[in-house]
Amino acid sequence: MTNGYHDKSRQLLRISGSDRQSFLQGLVTNDVLKLTNGPIYAALLSAQGKYMFDFFLAEDGDAVLLDVAAARAPALAQRLTMYRLRADVQIEADERPVWRGIGDKPEGGFADPRHAAMGWRLYGEAATEALPEDHFEALRVEHIIPEPELVENETYILEAGFERLNGVDFRKGCYVGQEITARMKHKTELKKGLRRVAVQGKADFGTAITADGKPAGTLFTVVDSFGLAHLRFDRAQGEMQAETARLKLA
Repeated sequence: MTNGYHDKSRQLLRISGSDRQSFLQGLVTNDVLKLTNGPIYAALLSAQGKYMFDFFLAEDGDAVLLDVAAARAPALAQRLTMYRLRADVQIEADERPVWRGIGDKPEGGFADPRHAAMGWRLYGEAATEALPEDHFEALRVEHIIPEPELVENETYILEAGFERLNGVDFRKGCYVGQEITARMKHKTELKKGLRRVAVQGKADFGTAITADGKPAGTLFTVVDSFGLAHLRFDRAQGEMQAETARLKLA
């Protein structure tokens, strides 16, 4: 059985032109050459190595489709245009709908490259049984898969788990923000990161977390008494607080 829904929160951009592959290869965190084996997950960073956009990339004949949050699509298109310079690259919106689902993949669908629990994606129309649009929220929390937890010009992708989620390649060569990302990988020990927490009580998305009265991080998505939090590891060993809620690592 196949269940799915049209994810109206997503928008496709179409990247075409003879230089599309080299253009993207010099910008994104993953290896565009892997597209011959199937879609990939990647990010575009600032020169300071901080998150700006995340997206899926998929080959589409003589073009590459870029699947991004619809609210961020115009800004991403503008950013890519800024980098284009004299390259033979065209960037335009593609109006095909983005579908997500679980079960048997429809024809043309592909497994979400971040994690098997996140089902399949498809660009175009799909005939499926209905799936609630919040189906993947609990799975995101369970498997520590960030979406709104990624904060523009603030998040470092290694702290958000991009290596575990197949979103960064350390052998592909240079891209924007690569030097900082590689240094965090090879020369430092991460002291902060996204973690799953058990939550007793209520707290809003983005609430500050404290431990023994000291800043310890930020609480994000909470589903069924579990949440995703960006934490300082040295202060996340015992009970923590977020407003009136009590938290601990799960």
